[in-house]
Amino acid sequence: MSEADGMDLDFTGDIWHWRGPSPYYFVTVPGEESLHLRAVSTAVTYGWGMIPVRARIGATEWTTSLFPKDGRYVVPVKDAVRRAEGVDEGDTVTVRLTVTGPG
Repeated sequence: MSEADGMDLDFTGDIWHWRGPSPYYFVTVPGEESLHLRAVSTAVTYGWGMIPVRARIGATEWTTSLFPKDGRYVVPVKDAVRRAEGVDEGDTVTVRLTVTGPG
């Protein structure tokens, strides 16, 4: 277990929709928090720069992985989470991330 495991970050961001071949919803991690994540990424990534986390919006928590994008990270937001919390594209949400490390 690395010292990065269990690191918590809280931030606010807008939900946005990526309309690619696999459409999905995301929240972008702000610059300062992305720098903290990048600093620990080599200790916890399992490839392609992806960082395993537990994420929470409101009362809903789920396991996912952060993706690097444009110098920051993005948090995938599952449809079940959006439905449970009543949020959609363009809504501003507060996200809590707990870095869990690989495996």
